[in-house]
Formats: sequence, C-alpha cells, structure tokens
Amino acid sequence: MRIIIVRHGDPDYVNDTLTEKGWREAEMLAERLAKTEVTDFYVSPYGRAKDTASCTLQKMDRKAETLEWMREFEPRIHRPDRALRKTRVWDWLPADWTGRDHFYEYDHWCDDPLMRQGHVREEYDKVCQGLDALLAKHGYVHEGRIFRVTRSNHDTVCLFCHFGVEMVMLSHILQISPMPLWHGFAASPSSVTVLYSEERREGTAIFRIRQFGDLSHLYMHGEEPSFAARYAECFEDETLH
Repeated sequence: MRIIIVRHGDPDYVNDTLTEKGWREAEMLAERLAKTEVTDFYVSPYGRAKDTASCTLQKMDRKAETLEWMREFEPRIHRPDRALRKTRVWDWLPADWTGRDHFYEYDHWCDDPLMRQGHVREEYDKVCQGLDALLAKHGYVHEGRIFRVTRSNHDTVCLFCHFGVEMVMLSHILQISPMPLWHGFAASPSSVTVLYSEERREGTAIFRIRQFGDLSHLYMHGEEPSFAARYAECFEDETLH
C-alpha cells in the first residue's frame, strides 16, 4: 500500500483559499499526480486543501471524500513566551521545548502541563483514530507499534491536508513524538510525502517514508518553493521570525 500526503498550496489564510502562486503550485501538482494510479482521494474540509485538490480531481475526473479529522491540527496553548495569548501547539521557540526531555518521548510528550491545559491529547487521539480507520479500510489494522495485514494490496491513497496534521499522522504511524517532527521538518506548500507499506513477514507490516516534502513538480517548471513553513535562517535576515 502507498500513502501520498500532500500539503495544500501557498495559502491565503485570511480567505482560506490559495494565493495566485498557490494556484500555480496546485496546477503543477495536478500534472504530476495525474500520472499516478490513485485508488482513493481524501481531503481536509478546509478551503485551501480543497482548492489544492480540485485541480488534480478535475484533471483526473475524480472525486474526494472529505474527512473532518484531516483539518489543520488546531489545539492552542499558552506558550512559555506568550503566556497571555494562546498559540498553536506545534509552533514553539526551540529553547522552550528542547530542554524538556518528555517532549522526545512518544508516550509522554502530552504529559506536559501546557499540553494538558490545551486538551492536546484528546485532539491528537481523534486524528490517530481517523487515520487508523482509513488504513484499516484498506487492509492495514494498527495494533501497537505495527500493522496487522488483513488484505495485502497495492492501493494508493492520496490525502490533501495541512502541515500540522501531516506531522501528527507521521508521528502516529512511526510511533514517535510529534514535537521533533513539527519543529525539525518543513513541508513546503504543495509538497508531497510518500510512504509505502513494508511486509517482510506474512501478516504484519510497517510503513516506511520514501519521500518527504518533495517539490519536483515545481522544480521541473522553474517555480520557486514558497517561503511558508520556514523561518529566518539568520536572526538578522529580513525574513519571517
């Protein structure tokens, strides 16, 4: 089985759609995905993800199932440096989370008092349950740290969603804390991440990432990646902090 996770194109967050650049990215992405044999398409209920998917779906004359749990991962907390205003759980300053060892542990990252106050575990579990149901539908039942194979297959599912929830899905599949993923990886707009099932013993499987954040569909058209999902390379840079 193959899982393709696509982050939406360059976003217009105010209007929950795509910028002019984002639409170009979505068209280039559609050209790429149209060459892929996809079993099922799934999409977040948010406009920017639906708009990104629309180019591919129209080109392939297909439809996608909207899944509520694939919306952006929205829990908010009182981040240490912003105690008066809640911010997204997946955007911390490095020095404020790297010193807390439990953030690196899959079983304990949600035990932090700030996570409990933000009811992060409950929202994380909703995503995990939704993903598990989708994979079980395609023959891979999540049991602990491995998958029981009920129907070995070469299905390809394509998910159009968002950065925060993408890292939650990878965290659950790989059984690692999402904190290093949220803060150590940058999935640019319209980027493609691909996982394959790996069945080395009959009846059991894991998933292995073959590509992460791939943007080859942009490069082949000479389109520069969006700066979204990145921060200043040097503090003095006139870029997003």
